[in-house]
Amino acid sequence: MQGDTIASIGRGLLVLIAVGRDDEAEDAAYVVDKTVNLRVFPDAEGRFDRSALKERADLLVVSQFTLYADTRRGRRPSFTDAAPPEQAGAIFADVVERFGGIGLRVETGVFQEMMDVSLVNDGPVTIWVDSAERHRSRRA
Repeated sequence: MQGDTIASIGRGLLVLIAVGRDDEAEDAAYVVDKTVNLRVFPDAEGRFDRSALKERADLLVVSQFTLYADTRRGRRPSFTDAAPPEQAGAIFADVVERFGGIGLRVETGVFQEMMDVSLVNDGPVTIWVDSAERHRSRRA
């Protein structure tokens, strides 16, 4: 498997999924819905006005627990807020299944494996979607 291409997509989104200790099915549903409906693709005038759904975009979904790195103390990141592999694997599989159920082409990496992921970024756009945000007031 080493050196083999596991997955690749055309025009679409690279979706890095980090699962936290407190995450559950509702978090998976939120992230999937928000991701496919965010208007991050340009319209004819170049404005962000089209979603992955409207564009029929491909999705490359990769598990990335290191997004939970806590670097507030010391020089070594802590990953204590990341879900343990059993929990993270189940939620990651749920996310992938939900994306697939929408009808977009979905490819994945291999859960809990070292992978070299290449990205050709069409523009300077990286968006963070955090399911915990749905519980916070926009006015705060």
